[in-house]
Amino acid sequence: MILSKPSILSHWLSDSRLALLLSAVAAASALLLLLIPGFLLKESWPLVNDGHWHLFFADTGWYPLEGNFGLLPMLAASLLIMAGAVLLAMPTGLACAIFLTDYASGYVHTAFHLLLAVLTGMPSVVLGLWGLMVLVPLINAWQPPGASLLAAMLVLALMILPMVALGSAAALRAVPASMMHGALALGMRRMTCLTRVALPAARHGILAALLLATARALGETMVVLMVAGNVVAYPHSLFDPVRALTANIALEMGYAMGMHRAGLFASGLILTLIVLLLAGLATLEERRTAHG
Repeated sequence: MILSKPSILSHWLSDSRLALLLSAVAAASALLLLLIPGFLLKESWPLVNDGHWHLFFADTGWYPLEGNFGLLPMLAASLLIMAGAVLLAMPTGLACAIFLTDYASGYVHTAFHLLLAVLTGMPSVVLGLWGLMVLVPLINAWQPPGASLLAAMLVLALMILPMVALGSAAALRAVPASMMHGALALGMRRMTCLTRVALPAARHGILAALLLATARALGETMVVLMVAGNVVAYPHSLFDPVRALTANIALEMGYAMGMHRAGLFASGLILTLIVLLLAGLATLEERRTAHG
């Protein structure tokens, strides 16, 4: 019996079939991604086509049964919650990444990395329950009512912190060791090497992780629904209750009809476009990192 070795042609055919399969999967994923904004646009089209799209950005408040579809208070609340969470998570997450890559070792490194991984997969409703039962009463004892813009910022910052930390750690590990060795050979201190060499070299990867965390914070629903207070109004302080766009969709979609329903889909479309923009910027930063 003669056994023939696989030929170059058979390898080429296998690679071609695999490439075709992967291309089909990628095309299906891209089509699905395009269908989601298309579906949102279709469902919100009655309100947009009626010539009332400008009402989304009018300062008339959210009274859909009266024909007022002002999204500005809730859009402002969503952006403020996102900005506050990112500002809190950014320095903390970066500090965790530096500790993980340059200072932690052995069991400490393993345990800390495991902790961040567990927090990354923590269900948002669990963090929301913790915020509702622990954090909100603490803020209420300081400044009522407790459920507020500040509570949403703090819980959401805890949620996105592992994303910032693990993404930044991956970017720091991608910095060539020769750069750090060269800086140490020049007599730089370890912290100087980190701040002057490692962090600038990893800036694109860190920014990509931060943008992805920002998109995650903007699209979060359960946390802001549970701890933000759900009042449609502009906040005048960190202790005022607010309602984010995502929470508004979750609260009202169950009974919305007609133009009210179209307005909710329109707010979802606005959020989706902002998230797609942030994801696109993160992809560009990752490409810069790969070619940097």
